[in-house]
Amino acid sequence: MTNRQLFLQHLAQTSPAPIGIEIVKAQGNYLHDVDGNTYLDLIGGISVCNIGHSHPAVVAAITAQAKQYMHIMVYGELVQSPQSQYAQLLASFLPKHLNCVYFTNSGTEATEGALKLARRVTGRTDVVCAHNSYHGSTLGALSVMGDEYWRNAYRPLLPGIHHHTYNSPEFIAAIDHNTSCVIIETIQAEVGIQLPDIAWLRQLRQRCTDTGTLLIFDEIQCGFGRTGSLWAFHQYGMEPDILLLGKALGGGMPMGAFVASHTLMQSLTHNPVLGHITTFGGHPVCCAAGMAGLQVLLQEQLIEQVAAKEQLFHQLLVHPSIMAVRSKGLLLAVQLESSEKVMAVLQQCLTLGLFSDWFLFAPHCIRIAPPLTITESEIEFACHTLLSCL
Repeated sequence: MTNRQLFLQHLAQTSPAPIGIEIVKAQGNYLHDVDGNTYLDLIGGISVCNIGHSHPAVVAAITAQAKQYMHIMVYGELVQSPQSQYAQLLASFLPKHLNCVYFTNSGTEATEGALKLARRVTGRTDVVCAHNSYHGSTLGALSVMGDEYWRNAYRPLLPGIHHHTYNSPEFIAAIDHNTSCVIIETIQAEVGIQLPDIAWLRQLRQRCTDTGTLLIFDEIQCGFGRTGSLWAFHQYGMEPDILLLGKALGGGMPMGAFVASHTLMQSLTHNPVLGHITTFGGHPVCCAAGMAGLQVLLQEQLIEQVAAKEQLFHQLLVHPSIMAVRSKGLLLAVQLESSEKVMAVLQQCLTLGLFSDWFLFAPHCIRIAPPLTITESEIEFACHTLLSCL
């Protein structure tokens, strides 16, 4: 049997029609398939590969750590230097109260951990979250996901979940003394890029403070420089009580984290002991890879280049079929007239060496979230290819 046949027969499928390209190598900003075709990667593993694929520094860190040790014990019991050093590095770029990291295997697990932490700290159960939000697909994360199409088949979900419109006064009014936490994306990605209104965000922060509600910022997709700053909330002038990280956190390896104060995190250590536990969270090889990836991001000054690259996309993506281009840094949505047109364009792009995707709640939009290492000439190629397909 071919690898494609094995893929279809023995791997659980997530859709009736997977893209199905057999990749044999990914290097820098490019994917290479078994037939010798090369594709410029416009989505970077859905905002995972911010420094490109298989960066030599990350590969070296993985190799060196694997030679020392890999899994040795469940998370939190033994001192493992990759975990401690990466947590310290992250904390050094965060507000002082975000000084304690709980590493998980993925972004959705970070969401689950944060929801548990909020319940444990506040003694409350209600959660206020946004329509068109995406925080993962495990049961708790699914409960706060803001789209009934994905939620409905798995009900009953967590009780006490209240969805309201992002940027609306109703959202803020819903927060009261029964609310354990508010969870929002600092940029709503899957709806095709929705930015927060800064005045609304200030009111939200104040309402959470007044009611003793923990404010969770989800930066799983937009963190690590994608928006033109290391964290998107740096641009808003306010801070969360809990921060969710994932995707680019692992430098290409599977990793998530929720970050809070040491005081808040201590509540998971007693009544019950092991209040949150994971076998593989904070895997030493993943931590070594993630730390190397963050160091590359900073040393190569990739974040400082984001704004100019974003502007170049806007300058070039002009066409009668393009109804809008919404963006924050190198997270862009190119809106077309229909999802059918998007799928046709994406399929044609593949034949011309360009790999892209769409958005969960906005299938009429093409997703552009390339590695931050994408060059001007590669942006020009990507845009010219898109326009020719249109």
